[in-house]
Amino acid sequence: MKKVLITGFEPFGGASINPALEAVKKLDGAELDGGVIVTCEVPVTRYDALKAISEAIEAHQPSYVITVGQAAGRNAITPERVAINMDDFRIPDNGGNQPIDEPIDEEGPAAYFSTLPIKAITRKLQENGIPCQVSNTAGTFVCNHVFYGIQHFLRDTDIGHGFIHIPLLPEQAAATDQPSMSLDTIVEGLRLAAQATLENKKDISEGAGQIC
Repeated sequence: MKKVLITGFEPFGGASINPALEAVKKLDGAELDGGVIVTCEVPVTRYDALKAISEAIEAHQPSYVITVGQAAGRNAITPERVAINMDDFRIPDNGGNQPIDEPIDEEGPAAYFSTLPIKAITRKLQENGIPCQVSNTAGTFVCNHVFYGIQHFLRDTDIGHGFIHIPLLPEQAAATDQPSMSLDTIVEGLRLAAQATLENKKDISEGAGQIC
């Protein structure tokens, strides 16, 4: 039975909750058609995050890894297409680090593309009534750091990996005008993303481009 490792970040930036962590708590041990989900909590500290995930990969030996983080302002679940070799933190991470224009790996390539079937994931969620769109930017904070760093870590393996951003929870957005998504919908969306990953060794060919 194949394992899909799904990771979720702890709260950051003074928040008391992170939807990514709340989702993985509910997903741990969830059965899929042909697999099972295992999970890992991740610190919002740039290199400590990579250490936590790489250790979870070593422990679980998954076939696929889906790293997950929140994206305030987004109204859909968004599989990311590309990670860039750049840390440029608008706020400090939970370790107090605030790099500006620093490469994640000085000897690494400029970017890595997701090795998950991001368009198949998008279609499966949409078919199940869950808002989902391909994203072409993972930002320059710890989410992108993890996306890039884990792609680099897995570069010589057959383990597929990619990053998915999720919206805020309603309780996070209640006092703002930002969009949100219920935890149950996020959990189901990530479960479907894991299932789509198992079902699609190659991604589907479907337009999801943007003009700008």
